[in-house]
Amino acid sequence: MAEYFVGNKEYFPGIGKIKYEGPKSDNPLAFKYYDPDKKIGGKTMKEHLRFAVAYWHSFCADGTDMFGAGTQKQPWKLDAKSPMEGAEHKLDAAFEFITKLGAEFYAFHDRDIAPEGATPAESEKNLMTIVAKAKERQKATGVKLLWGTANLFSNPRFMNGAATNPDFAVVSHAAAQVKAAIDATIELDGQGYTFWGGREGYMSLLNTDLKREKEHLGRFLVMARDYARSRGFKGVFYIEPKPMEPSKHQYDFDVETVAGFLKQYGLEKDFRMNIEANHAELAGHDFHHELETAAALGLFGSVDANRGDPRNGWDTDQFPMSYYETSLAMLTILKVGGFTTGGLNFDAHIRRNSVDPADLFEAHIGGMDAFAVGLEVAHRIIQDGKYAAFIKERYASFDSGDGARFEKGQMKFEELAGLAKEYGNVGFTSGKQERLENLLNQYLLGL
Repeated sequence: MAEYFVGNKEYFPGIGKIKYEGPKSDNPLAFKYYDPDKKIGGKTMKEHLRFAVAYWHSFCADGTDMFGAGTQKQPWKLDAKSPMEGAEHKLDAAFEFITKLGAEFYAFHDRDIAPEGATPAESEKNLMTIVAKAKERQKATGVKLLWGTANLFSNPRFMNGAATNPDFAVVSHAAAQVKAAIDATIELDGQGYTFWGGREGYMSLLNTDLKREKEHLGRFLVMARDYARSRGFKGVFYIEPKPMEPSKHQYDFDVETVAGFLKQYGLEKDFRMNIEANHAELAGHDFHHELETAAALGLFGSVDANRGDPRNGWDTDQFPMSYYETSLAMLTILKVGGFTTGGLNFDAHIRRNSVDPADLFEAHIGGMDAFAVGLEVAHRIIQDGKYAAFIKERYASFDSGDGARFEKGQMKFEELAGLAKEYGNVGFTSGKQERLENLLNQYLLGL
């Protein structure tokens, strides 16, 4: 197998395979901390981290924002004689980039890889034509599909929602698109399928039947799940929480909200969370909080790896660079046994003024290094056992005696209340937050 994939044209000339050179290297196109073959606790970094490249940001976004046109020249767009030819050029560029970077996976929306047609049938034909070509490139390179999804938010028909749209005809269009995207994911042996309800919410309650819309969404997801299972799909379905933007309020607000929704519609056995750091921030939570909540509920699945800007109130989708955040994230991920079908998908884009071809590589390198550091720090924390021992001691009163009986449901409420007379004045044991934060900094510095 070649060191990296090149189609009919090399779209990133002068940039070869990205290699690990160690923390002393000053080469911006080399990994400083991510050594894919390094063993951490019996698994390689590559096996632990399962990095994926997001097709939409890396090969579709060109720096356009609401205030200005695109700034980034994408050579795969230049010579195409038709939208379908352009889609194949983009596919070649994507597999060249992914293999040069050394990522194991990619993720896409249907409209990222194939242009929409004039009818649902034409759109599906376009999609499956490109899927066949993607399958050839996967076989040639060993790159795999982490998950697929459908873009149910860009087309104007979805301005009032997709599965939650008040017009049944639009709901049928959404179903046609999801059906085709599920078929594409199955054909490419995707390990999961993701739903992100960008327009599944409301702009105003004055024109919204909230109860009915949520019921429609639940029914839609049940039907999609049943269809995929009938087609032999054995992977995991993900919901990606986000509180707002583009909608004022989205029904998949955060992990807790989605967990209740899944249980209400009997979906909790098939669905897990795809948690994005920037979305957690928009919901008023820490990334670590959302991961811990999903883990506590048995719903952790996959991660969209990025970060937001706390000074901006929107989804900036910057590459993750904080070793502190990645360490806490990997601590939770390791505690739940690591990824199975999920992974770390870089749902992030380079800045509008990052216009050199190398910038896309350097952004991913930085993110991969950040999670490699986080993996090593988290592993040291778990191996050392100080945090686990502290937490065990903090909750020790529930491990025996009356506390254990309470946890097991062997106590009536009046008995619980009556015990207060025996315990007297209690509740002044220090939480030692400052000590634990200092300890985390020691782990980060490797001391």
